[in-house]
Formats: sequence, structure tokens, C-alpha cells
Amino acid sequence: MSHEARLSTDLYGDGGVSAFYRPQTAIPSMPGQLIQQEDMDLTTLPKGTSRGIRILYSSQNGLGKSGPVAVSGQVLLPQGKMPANGWPVVAWEHGTTGIADVCAPSWRGYSSRDKAYLSRWLAEGFAVIASDYQGLGTAGPHPYLLYQPEGYSVLNGLRASLKGFPGQLRNWIVLVGQSQGSGAALGTAWLTPSYAPDLKIHGVVATGLVTGFAPSPTAKHSPIPEVYTDATKMDSAFAMLRVEGSDQALHPETDSRSVMTEAGRKMSEVARHACLHNLFDKADEMKVQSNVLFNDKLPAFEAGHDTAFTIPDAKISFPVFAGTGLADGEAGVNGQYNAVAAMCDAETHVLWKRYPGMTHNGAVNVSLKDSVPFVKSLLAGRTPPQNCSAIKEPGPVEKPLPNIPWNN
Repeated sequence: MSHEARLSTDLYGDGGVSAFYRPQTAIPSMPGQLIQQEDMDLTTLPKGTSRGIRILYSSQNGLGKSGPVAVSGQVLLPQGKMPANGWPVVAWEHGTTGIADVCAPSWRGYSSRDKAYLSRWLAEGFAVIASDYQGLGTAGPHPYLLYQPEGYSVLNGLRASLKGFPGQLRNWIVLVGQSQGSGAALGTAWLTPSYAPDLKIHGVVATGLVTGFAPSPTAKHSPIPEVYTDATKMDSAFAMLRVEGSDQALHPETDSRSVMTEAGRKMSEVARHACLHNLFDKADEMKVQSNVLFNDKLPAFEAGHDTAFTIPDAKISFPVFAGTGLADGEAGVNGQYNAVAAMCDAETHVLWKRYPGMTHNGAVNVSLKDSVPFVKSLLAGRTPPQNCSAIKEPGPVEKPLPNIPWNN
């Protein structure tokens, strides 16, 4: 391995996955082309999958760099009789897994929570097209939480899949995302009219919202605690993903470890080779807060982050279902309210459902009782309800209710 290859692997969390994730031929210059595919072991996939296909396709580099990039993902087909015009599509936009290649869902698999969630959509007669996002599984940094590379990855994965599985997939799509994926879904929706008008997006389902819109002057706004916005004050695992993923992607020529203390470099070693829960475990083992992970070079390395994270305005062209657990201490509740209020202010069609006692994890499957009917009404050509006139600021984060699956 050359020095450059070693440096890249170390810098960007590359490696540890099979040869499938490296294109065997030149990446097509046109985005949305299927490069290669392989069938997956059904026993590892959500219940109700009749066929699972790992895909590698061309996308546009969402970091302002020239040239195409390869992105990985998967296509899950449901069981049962396929409709004459193909299966309608849920574009699944996954939540935080990490920034290392080995954290790509198409390689690592799904959590029990996400398996249950996707099983429901499959059972309702939707195929699932799931991008890993740029830099997860494939070479280069993963631009964690940055809406443009995530949006390009999703839209080009949809294009490649519709072309690659003609007749089986219908160009009727809803964007469905949780946590990191909620911001990805909203960013994807925002980009669609200008970037991918060929795709027939009909709506968005976003739970555990982690996103930001450039606020309009009149939008209601609730102060967001710095624990959710400042890398030196947030949970140390998420702070490390932000610096190793978002910031490293924006400054690919600089090794992120140059802005870290010795404690930060120990956490970085985990981030580059393992996934989110390993980072949580390392932070617990080291008993470190994020304020001791970085040195005084961090502010310069954070340059450009807020612009790349923030969706330019909150006008989404499709109806949006948003679901928030009121015990969501992981993403917080104020930022979720702000995102909904901004969309409502921009006259986006929004239905916001709030779930008392539900956490970031717990709200995902609980929200299906509302999001499935929302999407089914869109599929039937009906306009789903909205409640912008009734939204109100949430209070403090609630205590989680006991004895509910995944409500930790």
C-alpha cells in the first residue's frame, strides 16, 4: 500500500469492507448509473424481503469537488404479488451509524429497531431503496449530516435502481428518514425540483429530526441548547463524528487529528475503524467530555460547517410528516420544533406528531401508526392532513416511558 493510500485509509475511515465497494471499472461520469450489484443473504435482512440486492452506483460528489463518486446501497423487494406497474418505493435514509466504511448499513446490517421499521413498509407493499450515503462503504470521507452529498447520494441511488430494475420498481417515491436520515430526507426533498425533476417524489416522512433551515425573519424559533450545536459541548461520540465526518469532509487535505488532544486522538482511532456504539463505549471507558477532545485549532477546522449543514430555506415541495418523541434527549426537542416551525412558516404542508414519553429510538416504530396512513393517502392520490396552525413549542425533554421496545 502506498503512503498516499495509507494516509487516505487512516484519514477517512476507509477499508474493512469487501472488494464489492470498490468499482472494478471507471466510475461513469453521469450520475445515477448502476456500476455493479450482488444478491444479499435474506437471513440478514428485514422480515418480508423477497430479494435483497447490494448496489454500487455513480453519484455526484456533494462536496464541491470535480468528478463522480461511487456510492453503495441496497434494494429490498417485498413479498407478495407485484403490482402491474411495479412496487412503489420508500427511499430509506438511515440514521447515524458512524463514519467508517464498516458502518455502511449495506455491509453491517440493520439494528433490530430498523429491521422492524423497514419490515412494516415492506409489508405495506413498498420496495425499499436505501443509500449508504457518500463515503460510507466507499472510498473517501463521509460528509456526516451534510444535506447536499446525502441528497445527491439518495437521488442518484433512486435513479440507478429505477434503471437497473425496470418494471419491478415504480417511479413513485416517498423519502423516509430518521435522525441523520431525517435531515437527509428533507435535504433530498429540497434538492429534488432542481436536481432530479425526473424522480416522482410524493412526500417525506422524517422522525427524530436532526436538520437546520436558514430561518425566515418571521419563523418561530426556540433556543437550542449548545449541547446540540457546539462540538466542544455535545456528547463526545457525536462531537467526534462531526469532526471526523463533517469537518474532515469539508477539509479533506487536513488530518482532523491536528485539531485533537491526545484524548481526542484515542477517540479518533475508534471512529475511523468502528461504529457509533463503539464510540459510546470508548467515551464511557475514558470518562471524557467533548471539551477535552480538541485543541485551539478546532474553530478553523469547523469553518464552513454551518453553511454545509443548513438547508437554504424551508420550502419543501411535497407534504411532510414529522414525528418527535418528547423524551428525545439525543436530538433534543427544541431543534425539531424549530424545523417544523420553519417549514410551516414557508408554507410547506406539514403534519407534526409528538409522542409523549418516547425517545429518539422509541418514537421510530411508534410513529408508524401515523406515518403509514399519511403515505397511503398520498399513494391513493389524496391530500393528507396538516396541523401547522396548531403546533406549539415543546417543554423540557420528558422522562422515557418504561416497557416500550427500543425506548432507551
